[in-house]
Amino acid sequence: MSRSTRATTALAKAGIAFTLHAYDYDPDADSIGLQAAQALNEDPARVLKTLMALVDGKPACVIVPSDHEVSMKRLAAAFGGKSAQMMKPADAERATGYKVGGISPFGQARQLRTVIEQAALEHDLVFINGGQRGLQVRLAPRDAMAVLGAVAAPVVA
Repeated sequence: MSRSTRATTALAKAGIAFTLHAYDYDPDADSIGLQAAQALNEDPARVLKTLMALVDGKPACVIVPSDHEVSMKRLAAAFGGKSAQMMKPADAERATGYKVGGISPFGQARQLRTVIEQAALEHDLVFINGGQRGLQVRLAPRDAMAVLGAVAAPVVA
């Protein structure tokens, strides 16, 4: 497994402090985020999943705890939109330049508007995908927000 990805390069270039955490990725897991939390022996509320959505037809990145689902109504509201839906996997891969299961909000093909679940900011450190399957970066959620230009909002159901 490569320890250098577009995500880790983007974080290092931005001067963000982070640590790398590899785990055995299970492509057959019912929930990739929950499987990562279990493999890392971490609280699922601290292991955040990166999801790709469309808000009023425009791509957006959504970062939420792995043990929660996104509320489409709340997601649309976070961006001042009327409707939201999850992006199809192939479209998410095209939009981000990453493979499903390894989608990171950092170092995407082009920076998309991003929202992070407000509750994630209550933790000192969180885990977010590091740009490939089986790799997480641990960092301060406010640092993630800053480097992504993200907004914080309550977007979970």
